[in-house]
Amino acid sequence: MDSAVNIAESRGKTDVFHRNWFTMTRSTALKGVRGLLLSVALGVAALPALAQGLPSPFVQTVAAEAAADAAIAAFYAESGYQTLWTGESAQDAARREALLAALSRAEDHGLPVVRYDAAKLAGLLSSARTEGDRARAEVALTRAYLAFARDVKTGATDPKKVDPGIVREIARPDPALLLAQVQTRHPAEVMQALLPTAPRYAQLMRAKLALEAQIAAGGWGPTLPAGDLSAGAEGDAVVMLRDRLIAMGYLTRSATRSYDSAIQSAVQRFQLDHGLPANGNVDERTRDALNIAPQERLKSVVVAMERVRWMHDTPLGDRHIWVNLPDFTAKIVDHGKVTFETRAVIGKDVMDQHTPEFSDMMAHMVINPSWGVPRSIIVKEYLPLLQRNPNAVSHLQVIDNRGRVVPRGAVNFASYSARTFPFGLRQPPSDGNALGLVKFMFPNVHNIYLHDTPAKNLFSHDVRAYSHGCIRLAEPFDFAYALLALQSDDPKGEFERHLKTGNETTVRLEQKVPVHLVYFTAWPGAKGQMTYRADVYGRDAKLFQALEEAGVVLPSLQG
Repeated sequence: MDSAVNIAESRGKTDVFHRNWFTMTRSTALKGVRGLLLSVALGVAALPALAQGLPSPFVQTVAAEAAADAAIAAFYAESGYQTLWTGESAQDAARREALLAALSRAEDHGLPVVRYDAAKLAGLLSSARTEGDRARAEVALTRAYLAFARDVKTGATDPKKVDPGIVREIARPDPALLLAQVQTRHPAEVMQALLPTAPRYAQLMRAKLALEAQIAAGGWGPTLPAGDLSAGAEGDAVVMLRDRLIAMGYLTRSATRSYDSAIQSAVQRFQLDHGLPANGNVDERTRDALNIAPQERLKSVVVAMERVRWMHDTPLGDRHIWVNLPDFTAKIVDHGKVTFETRAVIGKDVMDQHTPEFSDMMAHMVINPSWGVPRSIIVKEYLPLLQRNPNAVSHLQVIDNRGRVVPRGAVNFASYSARTFPFGLRQPPSDGNALGLVKFMFPNVHNIYLHDTPAKNLFSHDVRAYSHGCIRLAEPFDFAYALLALQSDDPKGEFERHLKTGNETTVRLEQKVPVHLVYFTAWPGAKGQMTYRADVYGRDAKLFQALEEAGVVLPSLQG
């Protein structure tokens, strides 16, 4: 890389220069710093009366350059304007080398390298001729370090600004702590510690580099023409399918022109990795997935890396529940291994019914739950029905603000608007209850939870976005048994005893379980292979746009 060459060439120049100007700064130290700060605060040049006590040009310039950033200004003031990067000491040299090396690899992480351009920083160092030049390089390196540390550790974007359905809380690193760490610890270790440690992150990075190499080599070849293909087919379309499967790594090299068993098996593996029915035939959906360009898959991987960075400081838990919305599944994971998995239904692709992304703690389950209809559903869907027919939705009880049942005949529904309607609606426990026979609660402000459903037919669909936002489970009883197994010798028996009463019963989990509602359209499978899903809510497209606006440029997409 050109930037790496520039960095190497600059080191020799800057180290020679350091020996010359380091002597100039040592003698000036902190004399007159208070006068400088006063003059900066007043927005004027240093007063002539203080001229004899002014600090060196290096200190003056660092103070001026850092003034716009409170954390950086405080750090240099408190450290007596000692250098971090531009001094002639071995420590400064080690910090320079570690930082520039880390920044030169920022592109591998899919980060906005323009924020901390290693080649530009190397140029500032090599071209420095005055103390002011050195000071500007000093602060520029500090800014780059803090920006890189924040981005690689917790993400380069703000999730809440990307999409209102991404409500994940991010604890950004403390700049003062980051600066203290690089000042006192081995710099190479500090840079390494910034990187996400999740094993899936390293797998995603490998996938990114592999896709870039594949694109540079010409991609996956021509796209497939219209028309279905299945076992026994022959001709040019089969050859194109064969070659594309070979380029994607699903098939070993072959000269066949027939849709044989090897091609059929390769298509099935592709379908499994892409959430498609694994029938081994190339229908319209499979063909569309096969024809997605590697550049688009690269975007999905880069977006997935950003999402992992958002969760860098979110403890998954030795046991946790992982609901990947585009995959339409809910899993229980114990010590890194999936021990239970079931199909799931997620919120409809309607903006106010999208299932949000966040993490919380599951505290209890409710067996034979009643359903308190959310206010939004009451006023948008049920109140208009009740105004036309007071006996509509007869399976729902009308309740007052104390939870008491109100006779329908006592309510003039037509006299209320969506804003003034004072009642709630509730469905008592029953086999037909909208929540089914059990719900799993991780209390949150979004009123999202996992639950059973009487609409079992929806689980036969491949794309399962039908709810108002909550997560419906295909096998809720088995999910409950798996959760109770840690606190009961007979989890099934305990669950069924409560179920048979027909009464609404809360069963608390002795150990709360972290729940992670996530959105990964690119994710490494159990065997390390990449799996992909459709961007059902369009969130990935928004996130990649935000990354581009932040300065991310995928090398393969340039020009």
